[in-house]
Amino acid sequence: MMKKIITIDNEKCIGCGLCANACKQSAIGMVEGKAKLLHDDYCDGLGNCLPVCPTNAISFIEKEVHMSSNKTSTDILLGKKETNNIACDCPSKNSKTIERDKKDSFISTEFKSIATYLNQWPVQIKLVSENASYLDNAKLLIAADCGAYAYGNFHQEFMKNKVTIIGCPKLDDIDYSVKFTAILKNNNIKSVTVVRMEVPCCGGLENAMTIALKNCGKLIPWEIITLTTDGEILEV
Repeated sequence: MMKKIITIDNEKCIGCGLCANACKQSAIGMVEGKAKLLHDDYCDGLGNCLPVCPTNAISFIEKEVHMSSNKTSTDILLGKKETNNIACDCPSKNSKTIERDKKDSFISTEFKSIATYLNQWPVQIKLVSENASYLDNAKLLIAADCGAYAYGNFHQEFMKNKVTIIGCPKLDDIDYSVKFTAILKNNNIKSVTVVRMEVPCCGGLENAMTIALKNCGKLIPWEIITLTTDGEILEV
């Protein structure tokens, strides 16, 4: 199957290991003092490794990838043992039950509805036009699909007085950085807030906005807020 994966320029790589630490899929490792893509089929193509590389040695390519869980020659070189891990397995797929005290989710019956702070439509990143009138002079909220379900006060705390667009880099087959760059270039965006989940695949949102902010030619204040799968704000 054709897949977007990273490639590493051996000449530019200085062997710092930052990309290997940033890769949550264990696709990158250090071999003879250089970063190497050990498993084509493990690379999720979201680019968590790109922004940490100090020499811009990493880029994307389209490549035919054969999905396999077999031990490779690189595994043997590194002394890796056989595992039963499924290629491209992701922590975002891990299931768990979140135990909550009933009083934590109690809402007084005197309120028949909760106010919404959605200020425009559509909200999906791939459906939003980069020239939409509501984007001009907007405070922009880029949010992971799961965020509003994970965090109970999402509307009041994050969406109020902002234009909200949402997406999932794991499921949407588009290059978010291109759309974000066009939005930032074509409109007077006052600020950008990215609300992502703690799971690795959500790094695609953060990485895409990092690229867009570099490419748009503007200085725009921005912040990253990370939510845990338990519905809390991750303190960093």
